[in-house]
Amino acid sequence: MSLKVGELITFERTFTAEDVKGFTKISGDEGVHHVTPDEQGRLVVQGLLTATLPTKVGGDYNVLARTMNFEFIRPVFTGDTIICEVTIERFEKQANRTAICASFLCKNQHEKEVLKGNFSGVIL
Repeated sequence: MSLKVGELITFERTFTAEDVKGFTKISGDEGVHHVTPDEQGRLVVQGLLTATLPTKVGGDYNVLARTMNFEFIRPVFTGDTIICEVTIERFEKQANRTAICASFLCKNQHEKEVLKGNFSGVIL
């Protein structure tokens, strides 16, 4: 693994009703907007389910997170494809570990921002 400051990592996912139903069961987040379809037949995806996008990138690089900050900008609906761009802000080799800080921005298929934030931690 050779991450560098300024590197951009992209991940994309389309959320389904099955994703929302599974997360509802695991999290207990049963808000009516997560279990009752809107007039277009869509469910609102839980914010923390949307937040799994940057955590997936962290998991790909074996990051043990210490801090995570999320700003939920607009709702995500089932059927939406969300593109998550993670930018490495700091990548510093230390005596027995590597510290990492990154920012992220998630947009829907219409290029509207839905989520942004940052995380820091260490590479295991």
